Amino acid sequence: MAERARGKVFIHEEECKGCGLCVESCPPHCLVLAAELSAYGVHPARYTGQDCTGCGICFYCCPEPGAITVYRLKKPAKAAAEAQPGGVHAGAV
Repeated sequence: MAERARGKVFIHEEECKGCGLCVESCPPHCLVLAAELSAYGVHPARYTGQDCTGCGICFYCCPEPGAITVYRLKKPAKAAAEAQPGGVHAGAV
């Protein structure tokens, strides 16, 4: 994806079962199963560090409560001002 990531995923490796449901359900494909085994002998999911949209689908399909946390990133103030006609909210004028 060419645009800036809109979200970030944190995966608690000690909670992850390595089932891969989050990896398969991720629309931008920003999750992968790690090559290394965890302390529990599974390949935990990992966030690649880019392209997350913050949709939360990985969180909702995960069978392990607390294994995945999704953060939505705030839009930069400059981009928000440019998106509005005139660049400034009418109430601020």
